[in-house]
Amino acid sequence: MTDTTPSPMAFSSLGLPPFLLDSLSVLGYEEATPIQAETIPALMADRDVVGIAQTGTGKTAAFALPALAKLDYKRRNPQVLVLCPTRELSMQVADAFRSYAKSSDGCRVVALCGGNDMRQQLRSLKDGVHIVVATPGRLLDHLKRGSADFSEIKSVVLDEADEMLRMGFIDDVDEILAQTPKGRRVALFSATMPQRIREIASEHLQDPVEVAITSSAITNENIQQCYWLVKGTNKLDALTRFLGVEDTQGVIVFVRTRESTSAIADQLRQRGFNAAPLNGDIDQKTRFKTVEQLKDGRLDIVVATDVAARGLDVERITHVINYDIPFDRESYVHRIGRTGRAGREGKAILFVAPRERRMLNNIERVTKQKIKQIDLPSFEDIDAKSRERLIGQLRSGLEAPHHPRANDAIEQLINEGNTHRDIALALATMIIDGTEPPRETRVTKKPLGDNSERPKKSREPMPLRDKRGMEREVPLTYTAKELGRARSLDEHPDVVMERFWLGIGRKQGVKAREIVGAIANEAGIEGQFIGSINIFEHYSTVDLPEGMPKPILKHLKKTRVKGTNLGMVRVVDSVSS
Repeated sequence: MTDTTPSPMAFSSLGLPPFLLDSLSVLGYEEATPIQAETIPALMADRDVVGIAQTGTGKTAAFALPALAKLDYKRRNPQVLVLCPTRELSMQVADAFRSYAKSSDGCRVVALCGGNDMRQQLRSLKDGVHIVVATPGRLLDHLKRGSADFSEIKSVVLDEADEMLRMGFIDDVDEILAQTPKGRRVALFSATMPQRIREIASEHLQDPVEVAITSSAITNENIQQCYWLVKGTNKLDALTRFLGVEDTQGVIVFVRTRESTSAIADQLRQRGFNAAPLNGDIDQKTRFKTVEQLKDGRLDIVVATDVAARGLDVERITHVINYDIPFDRESYVHRIGRTGRAGREGKAILFVAPRERRMLNNIERVTKQKIKQIDLPSFEDIDAKSRERLIGQLRSGLEAPHHPRANDAIEQLINEGNTHRDIALALATMIIDGTEPPRETRVTKKPLGDNSERPKKSREPMPLRDKRGMEREVPLTYTAKELGRARSLDEHPDVVMERFWLGIGRKQGVKAREIVGAIANEAGIEGQFIGSINIFEHYSTVDLPEGMPKPILKHLKKTRVKGTNLGMVRVVDSVSS
């Protein structure tokens, strides 16, 4: 295995054909990144490759350039297949192929993913393509209907394989790989290497070259990491303060649930920030528009879930704020990888509740970095930063050419008896009113997903009413000893789990998959984080990550499965094993 950070290497020394070097020159690329310098020669030599590298290291070019170099452009059959976990990443990878192939002899690329017009995809495949970039689910749809021919596939790429594992696609990937020709080369790229990914590599790759481009830390050294210990102050107030003092351009605020993205984005807009939500419930057209606005500066803040933000590559993202701590360590690595990309500086701020210190310790252990604790900015800090920004704007105005109409207006105001100082103060006030969010950030109601204070557990029975209007007793007094303790997840042993009671069981004919579907759809929790489910005659239990937000739990109580409210409540004294 290669585990190194090689010296800078020119693309011209990697054996790439002239048309690719021309495209790279136009794009301004001269030197290969470490993952490119190690991977491109191996793929050019027809070797299988396992690439272990964090996001933002240039791995797309590492597999795209050799693939383009080896295409037979005269044959319009799929020769390269790239699998990606999300639609957004698929579109970006397809665009990258098109950019690198601009000087080629008519390279044709298609992205097959949900949210795109199926009829257009079918037309593209019928007209003939060289490169297919796809999400596993949509590609299986095409394979089942016989619209995709893989008989001439020469190269398969698994991009962000660990993400596909965490999103539950890895069995689909296994099935797809089994339908590709023997002898094709495979390149697998992943930020982390869970055991299941290593099994995939062992089964489908032949004597691969393993390239691990790492420093002593897993996360990007260009990213400044810090955390704020949640105490006393509402998390939304804290978020507002940090946004008030940080020198930001583009910002991603990560939350756990789809409901939280909209609630927090709305509250930020009410406080004067230019923010928008990004989640899986938003239609593809709106999601694409949101990302484009973030790229070109029309939007500054996106509040997103992990799934919706995967694959985002926006150059102007300077800050990632983990409003809700992620469920697992790998998600943290992928979250903060949205900033500090391609050598740029970035900053990641993590909100940590006292009960979440264990997860903080796990993150520090896996990233091999100590995360610095920071204080909540004071209102004095915010005022000082506002003053600094105002002075900067005024200085820029002094250096810029003056508009004739502005000069005429100032002359008129002076002739009316106003002093230069009064006029300057009026202009400065207009700037402040037009750009500064309100200083007061007190709120009376917490947005969805604010877990800064853990709900107090009660051993009192909770009265609910059955269909006849009679009160029945939900077994909140059941303890972990009686209903069993929550079990940790095999794939994510660091995730602390809690056990919940559900008022539905075998009598109603409920199946485990129906419980999973209801919780995943209504709470926005990925299926991989829904743990053990036990179904009894009159009730069931389910293990979920600790710290379920109150609004989500309240919503799940009313969610109906098989015509019955789930009535979900937390089991007393439930702890992870």
